[in-house]
Amino acid sequence: MSGLDPVLMLKTLPAVIIGLTVHEFSHAWMAFKLGDKTANDMGRLSFNPLKHIDPLGFLFILIAGFGWAKPVMFNPENLKHKHSGEILISLAGPVSNLILGILCFVIVRGLYGVDFFQTTNIGQGTVNIVFIAGIINFGLFIFNLIPLPPLDGSHVYLTFLKVKNPAVFNLFYKYGTMALFIIIIIENQTKITLLPVQPAINFIVNLLLKLLDFN
Repeated sequence: MSGLDPVLMLKTLPAVIIGLTVHEFSHAWMAFKLGDKTANDMGRLSFNPLKHIDPLGFLFILIAGFGWAKPVMFNPENLKHKHSGEILISLAGPVSNLILGILCFVIVRGLYGVDFFQTTNIGQGTVNIVFIAGIINFGLFIFNLIPLPPLDGSHVYLTFLKVKNPAVFNLFYKYGTMALFIIIIIENQTKITLLPVQPAINFIVNLLLKLLDFN
């Protein structure tokens, strides 16, 4: 979804906004359910996109294909089960995007049986936007599971590393973000695939197309 194609940007805009909003809301919701009210007190337990969208990160997503939203803050000391709670909070965002992506594909499959969505430009455009939304949410799911800071996937093991070896944790957290950006730049400038995001998205899409019996 990278590039400056205005038509493509208009098609991806709703999906990006909804995907990021649901992602961050899910972090906040999980933290609240596990006993921490920090995100709730900061107004992040909301479906209002303005509470979650980072303008620069949002712009990067539209023109470069990757970006970020405002991180959801929480206090681990308030969690009922500290380490497992941190992991659940981290995974809540990506999992919500997976569910949202599947829902989009289910909707598209349902619309296939309606003449309006098969024979009219408006109907076909709607189906296309929902289909793209599904793919974008699968992308958010896969990308955020990459085990590099500041992505959610890194917290699965960093929560344990922080306790067992704080020095290594600080080093990894300090340079992990830089490593992520270097990898992304290399991928954008070359044809070398270092992060299997697109193959993983293709796998999910093809699997759902089969399971939902798209013809």
